Amino acid sequence: MGHHGWQGNPPGTEQEARRRIVEAATACLDRAGLARTSLSDIAAEAGVTRQTVYRYFPKLADILGAVAIAGVEEFAVRMERHLATFGSPAEVAVESVVFGVRAVPLEPRLNLLLEAGEGEFFTGAVTSREWLALGARILRNVPVDWASSGVVADEDFAGLAEVLMRLFLSFLRHPSTPPLSDTQLRDLVGRWIGPSLAS
Repeated sequence: MGHHGWQGNPPGTEQEARRRIVEAATACLDRAGLARTSLSDIAAEAGVTRQTVYRYFPKLADILGAVAIAGVEEFAVRMERHLATFGSPAEVAVESVVFGVRAVPLEPRLNLLLEAGEGEFFTGAVTSREWLALGARILRNVPVDWASSGVVADEDFAGLAEVLMRLFLSFLRHPSTPPLSDTQLRDLVGRWIGPSLAS
């Protein structure tokens, strides 16, 4: 494994190398923002060449996705806590969309996904294996009677998470005109998602 640079302290594993590049990217983004952060900046912060960064993250979008994932745990805890205040699988599903639409733009790390501009980056990040697994975990941790709605197996939670994440992704990328209030958004999603999870 090549260790050019690394400020004289090469990582011992591929995972450690990736972690340190993500930490370097986070420092650059915190300092300069997305518009003024390049792969060259991240490489300099990590003490490596651009080629080394490319080896672990072929595109800046890949690094941004990793930075967002690294900052998502606290968000997931808050989302689980919020969803736990609802009593049925249908309510939890609907509220997960509303929470995602309203909260993601306010999260510094997750907002990177919105700031990154048009194209497939946002979609690719939110529908990646890691994000879908996170969504499934959040749903599974909410203490409602999922079995009453037919959501039992791992693939059930994974499928539901994917549908809900794709739904809130759509609302984020293409907001309604005029914008929907929380109540309107909740009613719209509940009208079409709720019946599929009714006991």
